[in-house]
Amino acid sequence: MPTVPHSDEARDESGHLLRELHGVTLSQILDYLVAAYGWAGLDERIRINCFSVNPSVNSSLKFLRRTSWARAKVEELYIETRTRDLAPKNGRVR
Repeated sequence: MPTVPHSDEARDESGHLLRELHGVTLSQILDYLVAAYGWAGLDERIRINCFSVNPSVNSSLKFLRRTSWARAKVEELYIETRTRDLAPKNGRVR
């Protein structure tokens, strides 16, 4: 049975639920997270070598495309970060 979204779940500018990652590429996710945290911050949050040893977008994308558990962690961090960033100052998610 499909889950019914709650009205308070975070949505992007187009109204899509963030947790569905509608139209968001892995490259866009990685760019967003690097801008938000930097490579060192990503390495603190998700301990994988592609974030700590000579990090680059290309090498990280190659690793994440081949490694489903790491990609899942990156996608989850993106959803959490975007949800926080889209939340209005009163604490409610739009």
